[in-house]
Amino acid sequence: MILTELNRIASHLVFFGTGLLDMGALTPFFYTMREREAILDLFEQVCGVRMNYGYFRVGGLYRDLPEGFEAGVRTFLAGFPKMLAQYSALFENNPIFVGRTDGVGVISREQALDYGLTGSSLRASGVGLDFRKAQPYSGYEDYDFGVPVYTEGDVRARFWVRFDEMYESLKIVEQALEKLEPGPIQDPDRRISLPPRSELETSMEAVIFHFKLVTEGFHPPRGEVYVPTESARGELGYYLVSDGGSMPYRVKVRVPSLINLQLLEPACVGGLFADMVMNIASFDPVMGDVDK
Repeated sequence: MILTELNRIASHLVFFGTGLLDMGALTPFFYTMREREAILDLFEQVCGVRMNYGYFRVGGLYRDLPEGFEAGVRTFLAGFPKMLAQYSALFENNPIFVGRTDGVGVISREQALDYGLTGSSLRASGVGLDFRKAQPYSGYEDYDFGVPVYTEGDVRARFWVRFDEMYESLKIVEQALEKLEPGPIQDPDRRISLPPRSELETSMEAVIFHFKLVTEGFHPPRGEVYVPTESARGELGYYLVSDGGSMPYRVKVRVPSLINLQLLEPACVGGLFADMVMNIASFDPVMGDVDK
């Protein structure tokens, strides 16, 4: 949960930095990338890479948190609110920002629902759907946080929803840090979790389970399941069908950027050609997400 909420903040920082850059504001880009670097350093500390961290595994986690990680997160939490206040002072009442975003690219509540819009952009149009609240997972039901909602449905609202969400993610990370305690990081069931490397030296059963999991995988029961999660850009869901074998019979990934990008046309109708770049930025699409 700590990593996913920090990832949400990092994603929103890219949104603000590049979005404001699209309207000619260079300084906020450097500021937001500075804070994002601090988050990526924490990710690298945990799993060795700065992006696409393969930390979550079936049955648990890749490994335990490294020494110093909690202190690093607390240092970030202590300094980041001051940076958010600085961002707000830079563009909140800036006449260029207001003129380029206020009343621009309006998506009504009805349009958002008809197109299947989700995430921050949906909440900017007055619909308070957040899967962390609607269908809690990973223990989100035990955390106290709000779901920012705006009703204007314009570019400015889509910016401010994400800005407010960073404050809420900070609250979640703070609560998660308080819940951290020593304990197991993987399910002990060797049918789904790789045994520790130390066991491979003394247990033939561990070697067998390791070999079977790596070469064949595990066999879930027959059936189907769809699990939605609240990613930084909206609903990220996985639909899986199992026939009882070690490989999925069918897999379908529901990505938010594909849906979000489809709202570009209604957002641009009746507007200026110059507003198109702000409309695109406000939906925060990622092309690598779209092509899934």
